[in-house]
Amino acid sequence: MRYKVHHVVIIGAGTMGGGIAALLANAGVRVTLLDVVPNKLTPGEERQGLTLADPAVRNRIVREGLDRAVKSRPASFLTPEHAALVSIGNLEDDFGVISTADWVIEVIVENLKIKRQLMERIDQVRQPFTIISTNTSGIPVASIAEGLSESFRQHFLGTHFFNPPRYLKLLELIPTQETSPEVVQMIAHFVEYRLGKGIVPAKDTPNFIGNRIAFGSGAFALDYILQNGYTVEEVDAITGPAIGNPKTATFRLIDLVGIDVWEHVGRNLAPAIPHDEHALRYLNSERANTLIHTLVERGALGNKTKAGFYKEVRQPEGGKEFWVLNLSTMDYEAPKKIRFDSIGKVKDVESLGERMKTLLAADDRAGQLVRALTYQSMAYASGLIPEIADTPKPIDDAMRWGFGREAGPFELWDMIGVAEAVEAMKTAGFPPAPWVETMLASGHPTFYQYAGNAKVAVYHPASGEYQAIPRPAGLILLDELKSAGRVIERNQGASLVDLGDGVACVEFHTKMNALDIDIFNIIQKALERAETEFEGLVIGNEGEHFSAGANIFLVVMAAQSGEWKQLEAIVKQMQDLLMRVRYFPRPIVAAPFGLALGGGSEVIMSAPRVVASSELYAGLVEIGVGVIPAGSGTKEMLRRIVNPPMRTKGVEPLPLLQRVFEQVGMAKVATSAEEARQMGILGLGDRVILNRDMLLAEAKREVLHMAAAGYHPPVPEKIYAAGRDALAGMRVGIYMMQQGGYITEYELHIASKLAYVLTGGELSSATWVDEQYILDLEREAFLSLCGEEKTRQRMWNMLQTGKALRN
Repeated sequence: MRYKVHHVVIIGAGTMGGGIAALLANAGVRVTLLDVVPNKLTPGEERQGLTLADPAVRNRIVREGLDRAVKSRPASFLTPEHAALVSIGNLEDDFGVISTADWVIEVIVENLKIKRQLMERIDQVRQPFTIISTNTSGIPVASIAEGLSESFRQHFLGTHFFNPPRYLKLLELIPTQETSPEVVQMIAHFVEYRLGKGIVPAKDTPNFIGNRIAFGSGAFALDYILQNGYTVEEVDAITGPAIGNPKTATFRLIDLVGIDVWEHVGRNLAPAIPHDEHALRYLNSERANTLIHTLVERGALGNKTKAGFYKEVRQPEGGKEFWVLNLSTMDYEAPKKIRFDSIGKVKDVESLGERMKTLLAADDRAGQLVRALTYQSMAYASGLIPEIADTPKPIDDAMRWGFGREAGPFELWDMIGVAEAVEAMKTAGFPPAPWVETMLASGHPTFYQYAGNAKVAVYHPASGEYQAIPRPAGLILLDELKSAGRVIERNQGASLVDLGDGVACVEFHTKMNALDIDIFNIIQKALERAETEFEGLVIGNEGEHFSAGANIFLVVMAAQSGEWKQLEAIVKQMQDLLMRVRYFPRPIVAAPFGLALGGGSEVIMSAPRVVASSELYAGLVEIGVGVIPAGSGTKEMLRRIVNPPMRTKGVEPLPLLQRVFEQVGMAKVATSAEEARQMGILGLGDRVILNRDMLLAEAKREVLHMAAAGYHPPVPEKIYAAGRDALAGMRVGIYMMQQGGYITEYELHIASKLAYVLTGGELSSATWVDEQYILDLEREAFLSLCGEEKTRQRMWNMLQTGKALRN
């Protein structure tokens, strides 16, 4: 292939440009970020005596854009150090850098004339194989490249990222009729495998797929809400997780997007879709447009102005409260508790389909709103086929990946029953597109065909048949393997699944994948079988999180009942098991993602190799429930952070111990896999990938690579124990923290136990000890703290509220 992506130039250093630059840097790609030259000095620049010719002034706009990306929260970069891969420049002095670019991404103002002028300049300096794309969200992609060279047009396409690019999976890929298929294939492969994006091929139609559906249905929702007198709080209580949406629901989402952006998109979309009578009816709603425009005129633009449909109000005691806009009076009011019987009924129902069936049948105001929004969105989506997509799949993918929904409209339709919903929709005044009833009449009862829970084919209205859904090469789906009879061992908490090619996977499936005896037993059986039956093991799963840690309910119940021998046996079992994993003669690869807290991090650190999702939130957080890490976590922190420097003579151990103490004692959690590497939870040889879907496949590949390379376990390692002098120093520091009001008296007690383990206890001098010595201290401290009433209070509080108690 002629194409490569080693250097990307991004033009436009706004929120999206900076976010895309960060995403590429996270993948290890070198980026040059460009923006315009300022046309006047700031007061600060004038005071410094600078002129418009000074480089610091000429690069001010782009530098500020990069600084915003570095400081953004949630973070755009995996670590601040990744920003070193981004260079900055301006469109006058540094335009020639485009001649060195493999890919140029335009992320400037949504103005066709300005975009065309920029593309004309790019066409003059680009290399023959340089790919150019636009991040436009609404301008027809082909129109931007009109009149440019044939080579430019063949290498030009739309790449519409969703904000924030690091966290939202969706990328709409919009080729023109002249875009080279090789270019489309190359960019699709790169953004999927290197950047971890979900590719939705989109037609060059107004607002493409995601925003077309979202704003068409969103305009209806706003009009319906106002017409029927719902309050902001009522709507957000109904339209959040209960119906498969994120917690931002409806009005918090508009505040997040920006009310001015909402108005801008709606105004631009309406004239672009004169044929779309359904959407126009609501995009032109006077009551909805008046509401939005009034807020824009007031400067109440949502989160960025701290006032929109919600307003941040500071409380006298220093906290903050979010007051709510009264849609009738346009005044802000204190928040109220909102309750609906139907929402209460589905609160603990895991299945989205079951929740929706209950809500659609409900006779309260929540049920009324859910019926209207659901039936309208399904009718509207069906009516946009084939205009924006040829099958339901791109629409469903766009709504899940771009808006954080559990399911797209057609996936949801399948869950609640297509035929039943069609009749209810017609009764409610939202008839589906004719092709839906044609599909049913021809013997196709659902939009998708399934193998277990996996979708394997999608209905294609034009052909009247199901089409197979292509899948990435090597993709591993555990549910699919289990349905095919590949389960080797199973109990309530975990399974051992044959991945093929001599590799098996230990899969957790408890609630939040909390570690318990069932999981330990399956790991034990996996190790026993792997000695003779497999080349190696993967420890991974397809849940929402890798593991939220140990099952503290079992711990607190055992402690409360005084079952100390049983509790010690469980902790010892975990320690022995993880030590066996560490020194196992065959390769074992952990594949963590999402939350990996407490014991979850200890499992990661026991594995000889890790292939982690970039979105990994790991940390030893046991302090929050009144104990210290005791499954080998404290020992591993010493081995990873203290041991290496202490092999050099003359090194002072106290700063290293303080680093570990702060990390464990303050329950620090890494906000990315790369930050987890900086914290010592991942090692230098561990891999980080951005494509979560391929995590198990890459972990399996790593096992096979290690086996082929003649893997052998590491040599047993001793742990540096600094002894009583270091312990005394740490005790002084802890006491000063308590006296300064930074920690409570009980936290001083817990911290003292942690310091004792970290230093090896009251040893008369520093020495190197066996790993088991530290493991015994860990276990002893853990059991001792479990015997404390205040620790049990912390555990119960965490179980009941999900929050740490500082008693």
